Order: sequence, then C-alpha cells, then structure tokens
Amino acid sequence: MTEVVAALIWKENRFLICQRPEKKACALLWEFAGGKVEAGETPEQALIRECREELGIAVRPLGVFAETTYAYPDITVHLMLFHAAVEKGDPQCLEHHDMRWILPSEIPMYPFCPADKEILEKIQKEYGEHG
Repeated sequence: MTEVVAALIWKENRFLICQRPEKKACALLWEFAGGKVEAGETPEQALIRECREELGIAVRPLGVFAETTYAYPDITVHLMLFHAAVEKGDPQCLEHHDMRWILPSEIPMYPFCPADKEILEKIQKEYGEHG
C-alpha cells in the first residue's frame, strides 16, 4: 500500500484544487496538492515537502480532515487529507497543469481522481455553501 498525503487549503470559502499533468497517471483529472510519503518521513513532513515542491509555499498541517483507501488497477493508495494553513508564499502552479480555488458547491463541475470521491462528498456535506 502506498501512503499518500494531500492538503486541504482554504482561502475564505474556497479551497485549492490542482489539475494533474498531461503525462502522468489520471492525466488532467483534478486533485488536492500532495504526494507520496517517502521513507523516514512522517505524513506531516511529507505534506510540508510536497506543498513546497508543487506549490512553492510553506504550510502548517492542522490535522487530518479525512482518510480513505482506494485501489487503482496498478496501485492501492491510503490517502490522508490534512487541513493545512499557508504560512508563507502564494500557491504557484509548479508541477500541475492548472489550479483553481473552488466553492464546495462547484465540486461536480470538475472531474476528480477516483480516490478523492469519498473525501469530496465529506467536504460537500460538512461545508456546503459556507466554506
């Protein structure tokens, strides 16, 4: 099983989503910024590193919002989505094809990676229009 972390970053009532690059698995689907936990890292350390690499920002993990396990045909991932606060910088699109700040009500307008489905439903249920 592959351990994966991702960041739920809010700006007022919108949260950040990123579009996967064309040349990677799940090409051009939307996801949360993040990635694999490397050997010797805690999930929090991985989240800080991934946000620095992908978005050029320093974040502070604020606790796990949701966890899910999803089996793709070639890999099974255990995904931990952390609430994260931006401590330094503005998110930049360093590795992704695109990025957007969306309202929970706009989730259905974006095709997301299958592993994110349960988490997105939880965001819609808990935050609805209010963020």
